[in-house]
Amino acid sequence: MKKYAPFVVTGLLSAGLALGLFALFLKPDVLVESSSPQTVFTNYTPYGLTSSSAIPVGSPDLVKASNLSKLAVVYIESRSSLAGTYFGRRSHEASTGSGVIISENGYIATNHHVIEGGDEIMVLMEDGHEYEAKLIGSDPSSDLALLKVAAKGLPHLKFGDSDSLMVGEWVLAIGNPFRLYSTVTAGIVSAKSRNINILDETGIESFIQTDAAVNPGNSGGALVDTRGQLMGINTAIMTYSGQYEGFSFAIPSNIARKILEDIREFGSTKRGWLGVVIRPVDASSAKESGLNDIAGVIIETVNTSSAAEAAGLEAGDVITSIDGQRIVTSPDFIGKVGQHRPGDILRIKYFRNGKEKETSVKLSDSRTSTIGAAIPSTGSPDEILSNLGMDVRDLSSSEQTRLPKDGVLVDAIAPGSKIARANMEEKFIITRINGVPIKSTADFKSELKRAGTALYLQGYYEDYPGDFAYSLALK
Repeated sequence: MKKYAPFVVTGLLSAGLALGLFALFLKPDVLVESSSPQTVFTNYTPYGLTSSSAIPVGSPDLVKASNLSKLAVVYIESRSSLAGTYFGRRSHEASTGSGVIISENGYIATNHHVIEGGDEIMVLMEDGHEYEAKLIGSDPSSDLALLKVAAKGLPHLKFGDSDSLMVGEWVLAIGNPFRLYSTVTAGIVSAKSRNINILDETGIESFIQTDAAVNPGNSGGALVDTRGQLMGINTAIMTYSGQYEGFSFAIPSNIARKILEDIREFGSTKRGWLGVVIRPVDASSAKESGLNDIAGVIIETVNTSSAAEAAGLEAGDVITSIDGQRIVTSPDFIGKVGQHRPGDILRIKYFRNGKEKETSVKLSDSRTSTIGAAIPSTGSPDEILSNLGMDVRDLSSSEQTRLPKDGVLVDAIAPGSKIARANMEEKFIITRINGVPIKSTADFKSELKRAGTALYLQGYYEDYPGDFAYSLALK
């Protein structure tokens, strides 16, 4: 045994020397941390905190709602003519978005901004069928539009009650982002009654906020609950990059349903007006008014001869409830009133001098008139034009070739007239009245007769970039 000992010692020394040289010249690039990270389950409570009650985590069944909703969401392409650049022919541009079939006989809801400026609207169904759609009407103040295709027996979604939707509830967004047809994303309701200041001053902003992924192309698509009920029309995202960053906004179904029914029945929306200027309640005003909670809206101004004045409301009153539903913020108030037509009666609770009071208000058809007031647009179109102080004419052949969009041209404006006071200038080309596209003076006068008490004119100037809009009261 002793005769082998030198060889064993020599072998061990050689092996040690080899390992040492290997470690010296081939050091690893990755450093191993002195302590391993802790692996925990997702319901792990850090810092040893415990809860008195456990909340069961369930997985909602979204498959049925997805399959039902996909069939009723369509792809929309709105095409508009541009000035001719190729051998005198007009080229075209198109905007794309989504829409929701809301009846078996072909009515489709979408956003106003999806179809705005379009001369031709094409609709592609989930099953591949394609139709040309007719624009029934649109409402820029709510960013909604109603289309109609010549088809029957179509799959469609039924409106749900968006007021019953709860923060934290699961929802699905269905649409066509980046032309990826029939895309379904899921999220929860993050907040309700959001105002994000994307519409004009008369706009109805009381959005449902969700974290369901919504991107360009989703506009006009469906927001549904886990039962497949239509809870909103996806409309906007809040983003720095132009793409989804965690916030998306939908028009609540209760507002959308009323406006779309108005458009289908009357050709334009019929908004009930209370006739007040409001501001939100803050801590100091809540204390002054004797409120227990910082909630409600304060009436700053009551318009003369308005529905609010007729009901006895005064500046300084704090509205806390409409039809039994609590009003917390200004968007709550705007959304609730926006669900009603002229002539509808609202039960309003309010605080005055520290005491709660209640009144009934019959909404009017404008901010400053009661429901019984006459509607000037019952006159002839020529009378209305004379009252406004403007003359219009059809575009000439050369103008039709040269100009990017069809419409009627404002040929003359009377000094000091309503149109002049609205800062419109001559040579303005009107392309839409109250959201309805027009191509001729016949179209213009036809829509003028249906305008009711408000006129919203959209168009452009040949010599100025961009689109312009003018809002007028027909009184």
